[in-house]
Amino acid sequence: MYSKTALALKYFKYFAYSSNGKGHGIHSPFVFDFITKVLNDKRDFYCYQAIESLRDKLQYDNELLTIEDFGAGSRVEKTKQRTVAAIAKSSLKPKKYSQLLFRMVNYYQPQNIIELGTSLGITTAYLASGNAAAKVITMEGATTVANIARQNFERLKLENIELVEGNFDETLITAIDPSPAINFAFIDGNHRKEPTLNYFHRLLCKTNNDSILIFDDVHWSEEMEAAWDEIKAHPSVTLTIDLFFIGIVFFRKEQLEIQHFSIRF
Repeated sequence: MYSKTALALKYFKYFAYSSNGKGHGIHSPFVFDFITKVLNDKRDFYCYQAIESLRDKLQYDNELLTIEDFGAGSRVEKTKQRTVAAIAKSSLKPKKYSQLLFRMVNYYQPQNIIELGTSLGITTAYLASGNAAAKVITMEGATTVANIARQNFERLKLENIELVEGNFDETLITAIDPSPAINFAFIDGNHRKEPTLNYFHRLLCKTNNDSILIFDDVHWSEEMEAAWDEIKAHPSVTLTIDLFFIGIVFFRKEQLEIQHFSIRF
């Protein structure tokens, strides 16, 4: 994991060399469409208020949980006991990115969605709300955290979510095996190189031309940057978009050339 100073320097470099986020100078019609209709869609969608209200409540919930952590751990909390509030403040994807995931699902309408790393279920709720007809499989290693997420899904009246508990290394294949294809995946679990690449390769056998894979924290550490570089170089990958805190992968055969974009967001 990079220090805050090193991460800030990397972000400064990304900001200096990335496209401006308005679509100017983007010669890919697909990417221009993504920027103008998804990335920069400023509408206040129907589910935003309810989910963000729940996020606010979680940030003041002092219930103490005992955590089994199969991943690289929290950036902030290092103990095996954490309050719900501490998890909400340190581990939940910020509103900006959670709502982008919602807009992507809402726009592209994937039918089979998988999430590695449920946490308290805020991002899951956005994914499930983006397409009520989709099946969302979300995976969480810590039972106590999964229990809170289930309660949150009930509060939001979301019925298209299946929560799978356990170590991703043991549960991922079984979870995705019945699906004919994975149309959309958000990988926010073990922030290390080899596990991330393993998840990528396991999901790869279920991707098709329209599948979208999103990797969290691709610049979090040297390991994650190495994993991201290897994913970008895979022959099946035809297009990537680097938003610094997340990396988006496409497999579109319509791409006349392989393209990798860094875009400010």
